[in-house]
Amino acid sequence: MTAETDIALAIEKAEELGKRFALTARHYDETGEFPFANFDALHEAGLLGLVTAREHGGLGGGLTEALVVVSAIARGEPSTALVLSMHYNQHYSLRTSGKWPAHLVERVTRANRDGVALINAAQVEPRVGSPSHGSLPETIARRVGDHWRITGHKTYATGIPLLRWVSVLAVTDEPVPRLGSFLVPTSADGIRVEKTWNATGMRATNSDDLILDDVAVPLEDVLDIAPANEGLKRDERMGAWYFSLVPSIYDGAARGARDWLIEFTTTRAPASLGAPLSTVPRIQDGLGQIEVLLTVNRRLLRSIAEDFDAGRSFGPDAAAVKHTVIENAIAVTTLALELGGNPGISRDNPLERHHRDALSGKAHAPQNNLIRTMLAKAALSRHAAAPAEPLEPVPMRTHQQPRLAVVGRS
Repeated sequence: MTAETDIALAIEKAEELGKRFALTARHYDETGEFPFANFDALHEAGLLGLVTAREHGGLGGGLTEALVVVSAIARGEPSTALVLSMHYNQHYSLRTSGKWPAHLVERVTRANRDGVALINAAQVEPRVGSPSHGSLPETIARRVGDHWRITGHKTYATGIPLLRWVSVLAVTDEPVPRLGSFLVPTSADGIRVEKTWNATGMRATNSDDLILDDVAVPLEDVLDIAPANEGLKRDERMGAWYFSLVPSIYDGAARGARDWLIEFTTTRAPASLGAPLSTVPRIQDGLGQIEVLLTVNRRLLRSIAEDFDAGRSFGPDAAAVKHTVIENAIAVTTLALELGGNPGISRDNPLERHHRDALSGKAHAPQNNLIRTMLAKAALSRHAAAPAEPLEPVPMRTHQQPRLAVVGRS
């Protein structure tokens, strides 16, 4: 089969799995258990290798395909979709960034072929917060013989119960410190997980704390290492993966809310009304507003993904899309709760869960105020770079009325 056929079949499987995952989403939300079975199903469907290079056993998909798959899974179970999106981020970086040593590429992709071997990055810390704020991590990598010895505390290690590796951001203790990401196997001695994740939404992500106590990593198992005073360097184009896939998860939760609301309003017919709720103008107007917001989300997310895959420039637009899509998702679920009334807030129905999941989107760095500041600075920079010379006005043409012929009387 061709690559296009393989990817098309994978997308069909993702849409089917999203519907299946929706059937157990309530269980994972109520218990906070990690959805191991969902990732077994994703592996069996070949979806864990969607964006992995074909020469390494994957399907070679791009951001457009990843967006479709993550959206389909998120519509059923957003926590699974978030862990999957982080896995895709790392595997696309493995494939295209050129930052990963060949032996690490082979190690990670071989395991991904053989079974469920998830990977994610660990960058956020309790005291420092996200590196997007500009501070260096407090996690330290000491060079001892032919190994790095890593000690530190990372928070929000999403998917940790099933991660095979974690890319840990740390600073070396060398005379001239360097900043890099160290590939740490979760089976290594000195690693422990501290159960801290008790959020109101996205409960099954198990985004617990990761404690590293003198964990040994071979010297060569490091990537993107550079002088620490240069700070964390981010690939602006690769940022499109994060800024597209993460908001698509909360858009998926909003679509799940919309789906429930349509089913509810078309099947519920109060005796006082004598017809389904969907016939009420106020309900139709609200549903129409929801469709507007979801249409905007779909178009925005697709445009960034297509621009990325085509190699087109999009500047800071991707960050603006994250801001807009998550805000729209929250607006959708809020409106759905209003329209759903008492049944909407019942824990027997999924609407309140979709709302809690959508609200969780605000926690992802960079927060909206930072995005707005970044966009403002970009606009001011463009203004400062504009030509200083005054522009000559375009000459105005006067409009002359046609002279009327004077017709004399006979």
